Amino acid sequence: MSTSPIAKLGLVAIDGRDPLALAEFCAAIPGWRIEPWEDDGRIRLVGDTGATIAFQKALGHVPPQWPGDVHPQQLHLDFDVPDLDEGGRRVLEIGARKRGFQPAPGNFRVFLDPGGHPFRLVRSN
Repeated sequence: MSTSPIAKLGLVAIDGRDPLALAEFCAAIPGWRIEPWEDDGRIRLVGDTGATIAFQKALGHVPPQWPGDVHPQQLHLDFDVPDLDEGGRRVLEIGARKRGFQPAPGNFRVFLDPGGHPFRLVRSN
């Protein structure tokens, strides 16, 4: 099997009812900048590493449920933090909600963004 790359990842797109609110929330965590992406209202976050996260409107979006199988999470973002308690306090201040079930609270904490998408704060080494 070849180990050479087939393609370069361009972006990850996340659906939601309010793409701007999701972009503003997610931009506040790593300090990325918000940029318009297309004329149809899609928005993207651009970081210094070249990574891009895009947000697009989906009026019929049903937030995922984690844990659960009815509307599975589909994907989640991990944000590395040196201190889980401090990182958790700060994301709650900007609108996150902490999940009750925490499978590995010493290593990572699970939160929901304002659109209901799960994300994790992961203790960096």
